Amino acid sequence: MEPPEDVRARPGGGSGGVGALSLPSRIAVALAVAAVAVMVAVHLLAVFLHVAPENTITTQHGDLVAEYIYPEFEQNWKLFAPNPVQQNIHVWARAEVRKGDGSTETTGWVDLTAMDIADIRHNPAPSHTKQNELRRAWSFYTSTHGDQNRPIGTRGEMSRAYVQRIVETRFGPRLNGGAVERVQVRASTTPIAAPPWSNEKINTATSFQVLPWWPVDTKEDGS
Repeated sequence: MEPPEDVRARPGGGSGGVGALSLPSRIAVALAVAAVAVMVAVHLLAVFLHVAPENTITTQHGDLVAEYIYPEFEQNWKLFAPNPVQQNIHVWARAEVRKGDGSTETTGWVDLTAMDIADIRHNPAPSHTKQNELRRAWSFYTSTHGDQNRPIGTRGEMSRAYVQRIVETRFGPRLNGGAVERVQVRASTTPIAAPPWSNEKINTATSFQVLPWWPVDTKEDGS
């Protein structure tokens, strides 16, 4: 009995995959795989150095590691801290929109945190972005700013730009029929009430922190 025509017609005894490619194609695939492997190795090494105790490498190249890690890849271990976060923090944002007739409109406050929570709830595999991006960005901002929202060093400026970039991405360049010209952020903080068995008295009133308006740089997105 002869093998099926499609098997007999395959070069190399019926083998497929990378082996069936031409030599230049196989070289290109090998280079691509090698490049991805190097990128993954560099990323894992940078994350390891970031969370590892201080050593000779981090002493000499700590700034380089920090430039790679912050802000997108920052690691946080508060889940295992002896004093976990005891506040509910929501980040809000609004935009100033320039209409076609030259008039401006200010949108209402949008609870970005509530939108993330809605996407996470009942989702068996929520995205890392919805779980952590906005929350960590705001934590990064507050830890690098002092009184009157003054940035502390270059990381303060970086954290502000990071929060603004997230807000601009959520709103998009156009909103409510106009172009977004400025955005503003505020945060609401509500302390969590003490458990029934505790004698601790906690004021659960919500407080707000309102940041100044930030102009949108339309040149950065090419608009």
